[in-house]
Amino acid sequence: MKPFTIGFLILIAIAQPLRAEQPQDIILSHTLQAKQDNAAFLGFDAIRGEQFFKSQHNGGDWSCASCHTDNPAAAGLHTVTKKEIEPMAPSVNPARFTNTSKVEKWFKRNCKDVLNRECTAQEKGDVITYLMSLNR
Repeated sequence: MKPFTIGFLILIAIAQPLRAEQPQDIILSHTLQAKQDNAAFLGFDAIRGEQFFKSQHNGGDWSCASCHTDNPAAAGLHTVTKKEIEPMAPSVNPARFTNTSKVEKWFKRNCKDVLNRECTAQEKGDVITYLMSLNR
């Protein structure tokens, strides 16, 4: 391998961790998983995501909006802990959906509270697509 090529590869390897994740990176990850889960997957849908976000599931009392409010551009309040939750909409809170491990941690925890199971890649992608569609 030529020294230039090796140097270029080293530069890419060093620079990659410095690149902040973007919501589109997380969407891409969920897209790949959704396609693997369902060969008929056609894409994420903001309307479906909004319905999921605002609906109670499995006869339970909670929805995503129970803590995050019906307006994800506003701050929420955890129903049990009363801890303030920063807005979910990236248009208001640009830090949202910029760290895959944090996104997965919170989906895992919150989906178990709301659904009594983990969310599917389709559900996660629909919700993120909905939240990304919101303007201030």
